[in-house]
This record gives sequence, structure tokens and C-alpha cells, in this order.
Amino acid sequence: MIQLAVIDLAGTLVRDAGAVEGAFADALDAVAVTPDERMLDVVRATMGQSKIDVFRALLGDEQRARTANDAFEAAYERRIAAGETSALPGAVETLHLLRDGGLKVAVTTGFSAATRESLLHALGWTSLVDASLSPSGARRGRPAPDLVLAAVLQLHVDDVRNVAVAGDTTNDLLSGYRAGASVVAGVLTGAHDRATLETAPHTHILDSIAELPGVLDAAQLPKPSREAAVAATG
Repeated sequence: MIQLAVIDLAGTLVRDAGAVEGAFADALDAVAVTPDERMLDVVRATMGQSKIDVFRALLGDEQRARTANDAFEAAYERRIAAGETSALPGAVETLHLLRDGGLKVAVTTGFSAATRESLLHALGWTSLVDASLSPSGARRGRPAPDLVLAAVLQLHVDDVRNVAVAGDTTNDLLSGYRAGASVVAGVLTGAHDRATLETAPHTHILDSIAELPGVLDAAQLPKPSREAAVAATG
């Protein structure tokens, strides 16, 4: 029985209308870097990962990466304040349905804790989730399983197989698979398309997060595809 749903924020529950990419561009400008197509490809491919890790990979310098990350967080918070982020269709209803059905809900993100809480506050969701998690010094970001496992520990879930994970990137799916979740669902409202999501271990590909409650009502839950698991682990 599923006890916990771990759901990504931006692209899965939240429409950001390009706010993430725009904030990345502002951050690179803060360290005097003009983003080219290669950099933008890296940004898109690493959606869902810890933002500081992305800047380390892009810039190769710890101090510049920290400066860029601070600029990213400030730029994204300006976009939150300007109303550039909003709930995706079915997101609020899904959170209510899951909670009303007795599930615990954790939301995860690559944003810092401060930006994550600003986003939840702006959406009015602080009372709709049982836990909200970001990477930290001791907690790795996706695709590591840490955020999912931290939610399991924090919310006293009995078994990792009682967890469902949903997100819009391959990093979300890899994180859920590596944590041992029984449901690992890709969602087609964010950064990665169906063909990209299907390269990662998964049990479902959903048109939107609104389909998740129906999936969790299913009597039989498939395991992540073996072919995708082999491809992901080499």
C-alpha cells in the first residue's frame, strides 16, 4: 500500500513559464558569462538536479558557482513575486486527493530551502504538504536517492516500497528508482518529453500530475522497466 507520494515542484506541480531558464540566464550574467546553446542544453538536461551542482559543472570554479547560485535564487524569487509561477492544472486537486486518501505528501526540488519555501508560500501550499525537501550539505540532490529517502525517514514510512515518486525529469525518475519506490512516474508537463523520460527507469508516464491519484488506486503496480534500468546503470 502506498503511504507516501514524493512529488517534484517546478514542471510537475508548478508551471514556471520559463522562469527557471530565465533565472539561469540572469545567474550567468552575474558572473559575466553569456550563455550559449551548449550551456542551455546542459541546463535543460540537468533540470531537477541541485542548482549549485549545475553551476559547478558549468563554471568549474567553486566561488563563481556560489556567486551564480546566489544570483539564480534571487532571480527566481523575483519571478515568484512577479507571478511567473502558478499551479499546473490538477495540482491542487491532486494534493487534496492524496491527503484525503490518507497518504503523506512530500515535495522535492533542486532549489534552496529559502526559495522552496517562498514558492510554497506564494502558492498557499504550506499546509498541503507534510514535508518539503531540498539538497543540503549532507543530503545530495537528484538523481541520488537522498531526497526520497529523507522523506521516508522524516515521515516514518514503513517501507520504501510504500512510496510513489513523480517528476518531470529523468533525474526525478532515477532518484525514485534508486530509492526503491514502487511507483516511479514521469510527468509530461515540464522539462523532458516522453522519449527522454522513457530512457530512465519508470512505471508510468503521465500526461499530468492529475493522473497520479488514479494510478495509486490501481490494484496492481508494475515494477520499473528492466530495459530502462539496465540502460540507466550501464
